Amino acid sequence: MYNGSIMSDTLSTSDIQHIAKLANIKLGPDEEKKLYPQLASILDYISQLQKVSTEKVESTSQVTGRVNVFREDEIDTSRVLTQEQVLSNAPASHNGHIRVKAIFEE
Repeated sequence: MYNGSIMSDTLSTSDIQHIAKLANIKLGPDEEKKLYPQLASILDYISQLQKVSTEKVESTSQVTGRVNVFREDEIDTSRVLTQEQVLSNAPASHNGHIRVKAIFEE
């Protein structure tokens, strides 16, 4: 299990089974054997990354410099149908709503 430091030599079969259970993946013994070196390699790489000094690196959520472009939320009334226009095209209506056949059986 993860105890604050990641080292592939501490990775066990039960760890792989636990990770598979968390991911809701059923693994057979052959698959566990195949995934062991792959997962160990990933954990070794993460261990290397943990050694990198990031004290002077400013936190950021994105690095492209792009900003969101916002616009006013305005309704284009020329593209909006009135209730009467909508209901005039509906095959059936009831109390100002389009009437459709039930999709659930009782």
